[in-house]
Amino acid sequence: MEDNRLTIKRWAEEDRPREKLLLKGKAALSEAELIAILIGSGNRDQTAVELSQYILNQCENDLSNLARLSVKDLQKFKGIGEAKAISIVAALEIGRRRKNSEPLKKVKIGSSKDAFHLLHGDFMDLNHEEFWLLLLKRNNEVIKKEMLSRGGVSGTVVDAKIIFKRALEETASGLILAHNHPSGNLKPSQEDINLTKRIKDAGKSLDITVLDHLIITDQGFFSFADENML
Repeated sequence: MEDNRLTIKRWAEEDRPREKLLLKGKAALSEAELIAILIGSGNRDQTAVELSQYILNQCENDLSNLARLSVKDLQKFKGIGEAKAISIVAALEIGRRRKNSEPLKKVKIGSSKDAFHLLHGDFMDLNHEEFWLLLLKRNNEVIKKEMLSRGGVSGTVVDAKIIFKRALEETASGLILAHNHPSGNLKPSQEDINLTKRIKDAGKSLDITVLDHLIITDQGFFSFADENML
């Protein structure tokens, strides 16, 4: 039986994303063309580029929305099987990890916005809650950032003892707490408020200052310090 799928090999040469990348460079490709390279072929009605354009359109042409889709979600598109879905998910995860692997050398935190920019990439595209910690020197230079816990959609458990154990190990003078709300709601819960107060009070006896607690979403952040809630 004849294979009627419109594969890259059957396109006009100028329309082939792989060849276009080689001839013009990666920056010349659209997001749909880059995804088309990952999936290789479309379906009986769409080329790989057309299918990629359709998928992006269903994600409001936002790669962050696409990155939130699971393998099962992607398989709902006609022409996307498990292998193609895995390729898309893996490629977007590599991009996210690359963004998060930037060195922290001599990064100083002068405002809540600085802390947000440093941490935002770690929370991108997450469908679950994570709690992160920034450890700072006395001059607010970042010593280290690390994830302390990972939870579900509605919350994650944080142990104050672990927070200060990390701070003491790194001889930190200050720290910034951060967690995300997968729902996109930036309003702190009563649990968030109680946790912040508890950790701040515990830090006083150790001479470790809690400088801020950020609630982060893909769209923005809430700062306890900016809102005078510390």
